[in-house]
Amino acid sequence: MIGGLGLAAPAAAHVSGQPVAADVGTMSAGRLGASVAAVLGLAGVIIAGLALGRPTSRIGTGNGRLGASVALAVGLIGIALGGLVAATSDSGIGTGNGRGGAYVALVVGLIATVLGGLALARSRRAG
Repeated sequence: MIGGLGLAAPAAAHVSGQPVAADVGTMSAGRLGASVAAVLGLAGVIIAGLALGRPTSRIGTGNGRLGASVALAVGLIGIALGGLVAATSDSGIGTGNGRGGAYVALVVGLIATVLGGLALARSRRAG
């Protein structure tokens, strides 16, 4: 009995040193940062789509420069925040540190930046 406990102690110490995955309902700082970055990127995609589709609407304000500029800025902020979360995450995808969401935020932010740049180029050409 004592010998069995002596062998179990090193195994228990090894297991406690491993990173533990967060609960599904737990909102860690990484998850929160990645979620904010993804929402910013998605907002940028929507604003860029509106600026491209309706350059004279309220979001476009005249020739569409405001909507394009906002989409470009929001997309860049989403990329920066997603990159920060991905760089500071200490575990892999699925551990609750926000790395998966950060990758999604990087892609969505890139799409928003490209669409915002296209809308801005179109507004300059039309104006």
